[in-house]
Amino acid sequence: MSSLHTLGRWTADRALSTPDRTAIDDRGVPLSYRDLEARSTALAGALKDSGYRRGDRIATVTGNSADHVVAFFACAKAGLVLVPLSWRLSARELAAQLALADPALLLVEEEFSAVAMEAAARLAVPPPSAALGRTGVESGPPAPLRLLEENGPSGDTVLDGDPLLMVFTSGTEAEPKAVVLSHANCFWTNLSLSRTAEIGSRDVVLAVLPQFHAGGWNIQPLLAWWTGATVVLERTFDAGRVLALIEDRKVTTMMGVPAHYLMLASHPRFDRTDLSSLGRAVVGGAPMPAPLLRTWHSRGVALAQGYGLSEAGPNVLCLPEEEAGARVGMAGKPYPHVDVAVADPVTGEHLDGPCKGELLVSGPGVFSGYFRNPQATAAALAGGWLHTGDLVERDAGGYLRVIDRLKDIYISGGENVSPAEVEAVLLEHPAVAEAAVAGEPDPRWGETGVAYVVRRSGTAPDAQDILEHCGVRLARYKVPTRVEFVDTLPRTSLHKVARSRLRSAGNLHPATPDRQDTA
Repeated sequence: MSSLHTLGRWTADRALSTPDRTAIDDRGVPLSYRDLEARSTALAGALKDSGYRRGDRIATVTGNSADHVVAFFACAKAGLVLVPLSWRLSARELAAQLALADPALLLVEEEFSAVAMEAAARLAVPPPSAALGRTGVESGPPAPLRLLEENGPSGDTVLDGDPLLMVFTSGTEAEPKAVVLSHANCFWTNLSLSRTAEIGSRDVVLAVLPQFHAGGWNIQPLLAWWTGATVVLERTFDAGRVLALIEDRKVTTMMGVPAHYLMLASHPRFDRTDLSSLGRAVVGGAPMPAPLLRTWHSRGVALAQGYGLSEAGPNVLCLPEEEAGARVGMAGKPYPHVDVAVADPVTGEHLDGPCKGELLVSGPGVFSGYFRNPQATAAALAGGWLHTGDLVERDAGGYLRVIDRLKDIYISGGENVSPAEVEAVLLEHPAVAEAAVAGEPDPRWGETGVAYVVRRSGTAPDAQDILEHCGVRLARYKVPTRVEFVDTLPRTSLHKVARSRLRSAGNLHPATPDRQDTA
């Protein structure tokens, strides 16, 4: 296997061609491409001198930061595997991920040292740890000299197929799994993205996705560092600050999930913020409600919709901004170098033409497997295709629309109901700020839907009002049988609704209209 597609040389190439250009704007502190290359090279050398070798896993607990980017490229140069863990987890949850990842070293940002050390202390054999940043591993040996082991890969040359990034799935419905992405996976997914996003050296990328997700690296930031653009790093998402950054830093492109764009559009400053520099805004992670798309279109920002998942690198489908207005609700067509198929969820048969079924993915961006979980890997990659678990609909033109997670679909009176479809109708109600739907067992219909609703500030709708709103817009079997009003919706670290936690959220407001039909 070659080393043509390893990412360690990206900073070296940029340091030669654009050394003084700003690579990272970290809370107002710039880092040039020259300094990014020098620091990552020095850290790679320090890690290797301390006995860490190709294939070793380096876990981190940190917010988005320039120091974390330095660690990523240091790992890429040294043949190490970066395992970014979520600082939002509890010590118990972090300990479970550390136990699975089995890192050779844990790098911790000072702000999160308490939870990280508590998590490490729960392990029978805690990994050695060090501080992340100039005052830690970059100023000396990151840990006591490590004895070399005999079971790792031989040689120092980093190869395309070597693992580079290991990220944990969100775990909304089950125990999270560790997705392993190789250098080649990351290379190809960024090459695919470049054929659509076309980020250039003069772009300013606003990065708001957390770096413990694949999207925090492979949806714009890594491509930006490949092409010499500037990345403005944000540690947490604050709608007011993001609007200010777009205006002040002349942000040209960003990526977010629907919840991000909802929070931005709902902010009092939205209507008066200068968005003229924002030539491209990408949305993914969940279906984008049509009313919210129209809100952004009215401000002159044509959101480029897309779809992906960690196991695919994550980029799979995209809808260019020039088509966003005409194809509202579509996720688009595959990126270059990505192949997709639609399969019957029951028989597994591949379907042709307009159809509805499970989305399958193949291509060089698809992951190497789940770390130390061969059974889950075999199931996910059965038949040579990545089985996404997502239900999609393909039209005659080959455009795909994501309907919902197959496991979120519930069957009421013999009919499949997509929570996302019902949620889109709920969000059309003027008093509904956020909404989520989940199925629950019903003795008569098998399952029925429950709507979890966050009221818009200053409004006081009752359950019956919301159900009547749904009743004139949806088939009877799709109308929820009751409404629960909640203060917030439970979400994952990427702001996706955690449906498995919905049933314990908020107080029950019963509303049970008479069902008249079964279809």
